Amino acid sequence: MNNKMPVTSFGWAIKQRLVELRLDQKTFCETHNIPPSRLSNLIHGTRKAQRYRKKVAAILNIDDNDYKEASPL
Repeated sequence: MNNKMPVTSFGWAIKQRLVELRLDQKTFCETHNIPPSRLSNLIHGTRKAQRYRKKVAAILNIDDNDYKEASPL
């Protein structure tokens, strides 16, 4: 049984931008003082985490308004 949550479109944008910057999630989180669990929440849409969503979008230069999706929960 697969218990993994699907990746949201905002999550794919985060992952794509991290690849472009040649950063892994752990390094990105450590560098910018973002809890890894919050980044995971953003990638999978399991929690809103608005404070970190805005911070991640600003750091990665992602337009947050392009990714207003409903939570999969």
